Amino acid sequence: MTRDMTHGPIFAPLVKFTIPLILGQILQLTYNAVDGVIAGRCIGPEALAAIGTSNPVMTLILLFTNGLCLGSGLLASNHFGAKDAEALQRQIWTGFCAGAVFSALVAALIFLGAPLILTTLYVDKSILYIATNYLRITTSGLVFSFAYGYFASMLRALGDSASPLFFLSLSAALNIAGDILLVVVLNLGTNGAAISTAACECLSAILCGIYIYVKFPIFRIRRGLFRIDIRALKQTLSYGITSAMQQSSVQAGKLVIQGFVNTLGVSGTAAFSAVNRTDDFAIVPEQNIAHAMSTMMAQNEGAGLENRVNLVFKAGLMLELGFGLSVGLALFFAARPVMMFFTKDPAVLDSGAAYLRLIAFMYPLPAFTNCIQGYFRGIGDMKITLVSSVLNMAARCGAAWAAILIGRFTFSALPWSYFAGWAAMCAFEVPLLLRKIRARRIVS
Repeated sequence: MTRDMTHGPIFAPLVKFTIPLILGQILQLTYNAVDGVIAGRCIGPEALAAIGTSNPVMTLILLFTNGLCLGSGLLASNHFGAKDAEALQRQIWTGFCAGAVFSALVAALIFLGAPLILTTLYVDKSILYIATNYLRITTSGLVFSFAYGYFASMLRALGDSASPLFFLSLSAALNIAGDILLVVVLNLGTNGAAISTAACECLSAILCGIYIYVKFPIFRIRRGLFRIDIRALKQTLSYGITSAMQQSSVQAGKLVIQGFVNTLGVSGTAAFSAVNRTDDFAIVPEQNIAHAMSTMMAQNEGAGLENRVNLVFKAGLMLELGFGLSVGLALFFAARPVMMFFTKDPAVLDSGAAYLRLIAFMYPLPAFTNCIQGYFRGIGDMKITLVSSVLNMAARCGAAWAAILIGRFTFSALPWSYFAGWAAMCAFEVPLLLRKIRARRIVS
């Protein structure tokens, strides 16, 4: 069901639109988290470390393709808000073709270059073979991962954030069952976990594709539009690549930090794998409030309702800060029980819990920065989101390098490097935000 968000109340529809996004990303993260939990508890720290050190590479690629989906979705939201059905159909087909070709090429490159990539990240030789196989198998599902992400982005652009959740829920449940069968029962180790993940990503893409073709006539491209539209392609690449670079720059920074952490040995790598999974879950509400804001703003931007765009930003800011404070408080008290989901090793458990307790105090900062990112994406100013993300990662990586390789601190001190990145982001974005809001208010 499509939803026009260019009129009516703002706060309640924003919350309603955000909740399925949050649940959907939690389920998406469950794929890899289940792999880590089952591997860490049923196979051992080496398996947890191997999966953990492979995941940042795969996540980097997924975030790049998700950025293409996000950029295409924002353009689609604009066309939907402007009631331009023909432009919307051109955007749907052109964006899908461009992303599918890109995903297939990247999957082939990662499959061939997996050993070199992991060696460059200082992966311990004792887990290199396991990590390589895991990365290659999960990469085989990249085209399907893109397809699901694209279909979901198009549905969200039309105001439907609930439909993709059903298919992802089914896929996540099957992934848990598949991990138990292939890893625990059939004893296929990390290869079994990777096969289960790739197969379930394929399933969610196919089911979602069938659903939108049957349910939404606007996705049935007419004969005259069944081609790559050059103008639409240029717009898609302009929005999509900038958004993809912004999305992937965050993971690129994590990948660099992963390399620093890998110098601490298997125990440090295993602990970092566990806290990264936990941190990903904790940030989910903040990220998806921002995505919901962007979609709602883009529809109103397409309709020319600038004052309503600012009202959406204010509502989103209230939600962001509320979630940031709540999640941080919960994680502070639950740090050790959370780590116990991943491992029983005392050293890994203690260092991971110390990391989580420290970073819990900092979650209002990414809540604020995510809100600002959502605002600039919603009005189509993608360059600011890219530059601010690069500044964030540059400050974060520099601080992590100083802490681990120079200061010889353990990785539990890394939250301070994250704080440095978020602070740099705020210093760049806040003046631009205030200037942009003031200028748009004068014009309107």
